[in-house]
Amino acid sequence: MLLPIRSLLSLLAIATLAQGAIVYRPRRVDEAARHNLLPRQGSSSSSAAASSAAALNNAENDSPKFTYGTADPKYPGVVATGPMGSTNPSKPSLNTAVNQTSMSRLATVNSVDDWCTFGPPDNSKTLGDVEGEVVAYCTKARNNARVIPDGTVTAAHFVKTPLYVQIMALGDFTKINFQKGDSGGELDPHGATGLGNPVGGNVTSNITGSDVFYEEWMNYVSHELMCFRICIAGSDGAPPSKECQHSLDEVGCYWIMPGNYYPDQFESCDADAAYPPGIYVSDGSTSSFQQYATGIWTDDGEVKTYTNGSKGEETPTAAQSQPSSSNCKTYSTIANNIASLAQTSSGGSGSSSSKKSSGSSDSTSQRSSAMNISPALLPIGVLFAAFVVGSLVL
Repeated sequence: MLLPIRSLLSLLAIATLAQGAIVYRPRRVDEAARHNLLPRQGSSSSSAAASSAAALNNAENDSPKFTYGTADPKYPGVVATGPMGSTNPSKPSLNTAVNQTSMSRLATVNSVDDWCTFGPPDNSKTLGDVEGEVVAYCTKARNNARVIPDGTVTAAHFVKTPLYVQIMALGDFTKINFQKGDSGGELDPHGATGLGNPVGGNVTSNITGSDVFYEEWMNYVSHELMCFRICIAGSDGAPPSKECQHSLDEVGCYWIMPGNYYPDQFESCDADAAYPPGIYVSDGSTSSFQQYATGIWTDDGEVKTYTNGSKGEETPTAAQSQPSSSNCKTYSTIANNIASLAQTSSGGSGSSSSKKSSGSSDSTSQRSSAMNISPALLPIGVLFAAFVVGSLVL
């Protein structure tokens, strides 16, 4: 008999209280599954239905809604205070020159058809080998950055929450210099040196009505899947450094940024904020996952080693919950209509239409939005990774 994930987490919590803090390591499997970036992108209705049904079996839709206090756009750590990257313009702007060799590292996430991702400057290496040198690719001609050709993106889902904006996209990102089969990796403003991946990367959003440079963000991207979250507000219960957690780079989009990854669909929604990555709540107890990692660092010239987590264990198969969405609008496609970049024939942006909220448990939209756990994570027997159980104040 297979138990629901929350029941198993409760059992783990009891064991942990008796044994002390237990930390679990991600399984060492093949590269694509280890990063968990690659979705099943079948375009047929049968493939989509299978993915949706499988994800429903693993989603925790009965999880309590994440409560975090009042989201404050002026909370410490929200607005960026660091310098502009040397390759970037001083501010974000539209209709900049199309330059497919640009080294601009200024990324923007504004809407379902106005966003950027970071990617390799050329296709000679995988993303993991050039994380510090990646550049910005945008759906529109903006920020002096490179432009994503029409036809590259086959699905895009944008959500605005009180704590963050998030874009999730599927496509053929070999058209923006990813090698075929590259399972990708995670980019953030910190990186191994503290200078960011990429070094000199900056991000903005105008979701509040004006362009703002934000401090905390995370961007996971592979040759066929991308997700990007920018933290636009914070609270004591959800500081930006937690909601845009950057150290869980082994587990991928579905786990870190739960949301709608449905293929062949373009939509924009309001949504509840997700639990911070790695946070689990069960029966009044809160636990946190710590990804196993080792490495070295230098302290005043002395080389030291560090270990995060504990060796030999496994990762949870799912995020705490799938946030509910509402006020959704769907579009036929997204396009910039720059003929010189066109890779396939595509039309302009379609007109929007209303979509039922996914807030109620028996709605069709709720079932659709619950489809977002990676099919690669389905076996519930693959369950557990690192938890430090106890009362956790974020």
